[in-house]
Amino acid sequence: MGKAMEIQMSIKRKLKVMITVKMEMGLIMESFWGLMVGLLQLFVSAFLYFLPRKPSLTLFLSLDVLFLAAPIITVLEKMLPGIHWKRSWLKPSQNQVLIGRLFRAVCLGVSGVNHPTDQERILNWLREIFPSHVKLYVHNDAVAALASGTMGKLHGCVLIAGTGCISYGFAEDGREARASGAGPVLGDWGSGYGIAAKALTAVIRAHDGRGPQTMLTNKILKALSLSSPDELIGWTYADPSWARIAALVPEVVSCAEACDQVATKILVDAAQDLALSVKAVVQRLHLCGEDGNSSFPVVMVGGVLEANKNWDIGKEVVKCIQEQFPGAHPITPQVEPAVGAALLARNFLMKESTENFHS
Repeated sequence: MGKAMEIQMSIKRKLKVMITVKMEMGLIMESFWGLMVGLLQLFVSAFLYFLPRKPSLTLFLSLDVLFLAAPIITVLEKMLPGIHWKRSWLKPSQNQVLIGRLFRAVCLGVSGVNHPTDQERILNWLREIFPSHVKLYVHNDAVAALASGTMGKLHGCVLIAGTGCISYGFAEDGREARASGAGPVLGDWGSGYGIAAKALTAVIRAHDGRGPQTMLTNKILKALSLSSPDELIGWTYADPSWARIAALVPEVVSCAEACDQVATKILVDAAQDLALSVKAVVQRLHLCGEDGNSSFPVVMVGGVLEANKNWDIGKEVVKCIQEQFPGAHPITPQVEPAVGAALLARNFLMKESTENFHS
């Protein structure tokens, strides 16, 4: 079902700019509604200080700085034919003029961007929207998530564990590495989908005698308003979407908190798998230093990692990581990944401007 998002920016003199984006085909874009005006003014003030040309405060706000939400695209193939921009309050001929005045850089964090060809496809789409002088940057959504925890600095590792999962990292010299993120079919068992799929499997195995009895049976059946484990088969394959399956994670956590051994093992295995993906990135990039004790940030993002009453998956993941890398410093971002994308756009633009100035 199509989603809609409104990005509203408000600063001095109550000048406002509204961009309405109409999205279809499963595209979800995060908004800035939760961004406090004070924080926005801080970013703008800091950036304007370094601008050689101050923005004009006329009919439209010409800030030369990007505050654009980072999209999370669940199915990359559906993006290009399924999105169009709607600005009913502007004539079509005015669109690029307005966008050109508002933005000098755009950074999108997109799930599924794993190869330069993926980036180029999205860049081609963006070039149809933005004027040629606007700098365009496209990265995996994990990069924006990392920046949201490090306030724009690309160093350290990010672990995302929601419906899916991925670990992504950057070294000080710019080298990057990733682990997981290939989907549950290819081994992302620490994801919400992976956890819930194992729970559903445990219920079926308990029902037909291949596995031990578990509280998961009654808990999941009640949550789905089903009367028998046999009905789980029809329910699962009627719509095997990842998010629909992953929504059962709270039931697994609830059973683990009640000391159900099957549910507990599922969560322990998930925590170890997530920690393993972080360890793989850390080792490949040598983030821990030669002695293995150097400090580095680990940004933790996603619903699976959020604290629960008694069974905290995120805490277990950090424990596993710090057993091998005591210098790992867990960070829970205080801003949305969309803000991380905005910070990246600003940093990339300033870096290019500095390099061009010295060249």
